Amino acid sequence: MNLAVLLDQAATRHAGLPAVCLGTETLWTFAQLHARVGAIAAALRADHAPGARIALCSENRPEYVELLFGIWAAGLVAVPVNYKLHAREVRQIVEDAGAALAFASPGLAPDLQQALPCPVIALDGAAYRALLAPAPLQIAPVAADALAWLFYTSGTTGRSKGAMLTHGNLLAMAVAHLADIEPELGPQCSQLHGAPMSHGSGLYLLPSLARGARQVVPASHGFEPDEFLALCDTHPGSGAFLAPTMVQRLREALAARGGRRPRQLRCIVYGGGPMYLQELRRAMDAFGPVFAQIYGQGETPMTITGLTRADHGSADAQQLASVGWPRSGTEVAILGAQGAPLPAGEPGEIAVRGATVMAGYWRNPEATAQALPQGAGGWLWTGDIGVLDHGGRLSLRDRSKDVVISGGSNIYPREVEEVLLTHPGVAEACVVGAPDAQWGEVVVAYVVVAPGLPQDAAALDAHCLAHIARFKRPKRYVFVDALPKNSYGKVLKRALRELDAQREAPQG
Repeated sequence: MNLAVLLDQAATRHAGLPAVCLGTETLWTFAQLHARVGAIAAALRADHAPGARIALCSENRPEYVELLFGIWAAGLVAVPVNYKLHAREVRQIVEDAGAALAFASPGLAPDLQQALPCPVIALDGAAYRALLAPAPLQIAPVAADALAWLFYTSGTTGRSKGAMLTHGNLLAMAVAHLADIEPELGPQCSQLHGAPMSHGSGLYLLPSLARGARQVVPASHGFEPDEFLALCDTHPGSGAFLAPTMVQRLREALAARGGRRPRQLRCIVYGGGPMYLQELRRAMDAFGPVFAQIYGQGETPMTITGLTRADHGSADAQQLASVGWPRSGTEVAILGAQGAPLPAGEPGEIAVRGATVMAGYWRNPEATAQALPQGAGGWLWTGDIGVLDHGGRLSLRDRSKDVVISGGSNIYPREVEEVLLTHPGVAEACVVGAPDAQWGEVVVAYVVVAPGLPQDAAALDAHCLAHIARFKRPKRYVFVDALPKNSYGKVLKRALRELDAQREAPQG
């Protein structure tokens, strides 16, 4: 089934209800959204063959909703891109996807029009308005295994990889979410998009819109805690997906306004990074029983394990520190190095199997073979290390990949290291993540300078800003005479993390 059918059905049932809001203002009812999607789909279908990839590069905007469903209705493939990326990084993704067209927000369009190899349409321009010429919604028939969303995530080499998510994958994700996490979703509810719609928050469009909930885009086009709290006072049955660092900022903002809970806050689903137990308890004390947790990844979106709001009522610290139980229709196993399942209590790589697991990586058979080994029975090897207890509950132990999750965004050390090594003053570099109270983790770069050259952190920072997105650059530069290595010459990142922890520990 084409995912656009979800909108078609919702508009039939809830035609006059609010569908998309900007701040406190209702922009479009479900009938109006249906009409706009029909127009966009007709315009795109006229110019692009089925299966063509269409890139979206924008902060959170109402147009995201109509573009996603318009792309799907036309039988095309959405390629949402993190708008914080450097134009060079956006180009790499667009080229890899072979995108035929890109949509960009007004502030990004001028630079991207210069950088990208395909046409770019600004969301406030005449070309975009021309797409909205009235046309009935005609939904292209697609198979369940037809590609719907290329979900780009960087690999350990720094090269972006496009997880191929099909219409069937995303429909299974939406159904599992409604079954497990928010069964109460309906026209009396609102979905607030504070986290990026290009990734986590955009996925929540599907289950919430399918049930007739309104989509609320903050007027700031992002996450501002005070604005978010005000919107939760305004919109009925407010819910959202937030990264743990956003939850912390929200709690601090609530305390600053005297601790008054938002009148309409219904549910906050958190995920995308480590939620420390102490912070979770503080947030629960501040907001009450509104929290649910999901553990997933782009390769199996939103859907590996979860903790419901009822689960959060437990006083069991181990339960609150876990990532919960396998989701509906999903199998989870802990596998050893040779692929054999490990017994309860023994750590190993987390593997998942089910209808939400991606079809593979776009034009990357080597990475696909590593994540979905042939003969492995359909198991996706996640790269995360975890333990299943005797009750089937999963706890994370570590990430076998060296990803740093800062503020809910994934940062891949190899990518930062490669940029640092292009600076003439750097002989060696190694990047690790360090715990941080505000961001969850921050990037720390250990650097060996080239002989005879100065230790210049400001120059390295400027060099990084010229080549990668601002949020990826190191927060600290530590200059050392040599990096710790094993007998094979491999840098010992664990030793660096331990050294960094010692450096940052309070001195008694």
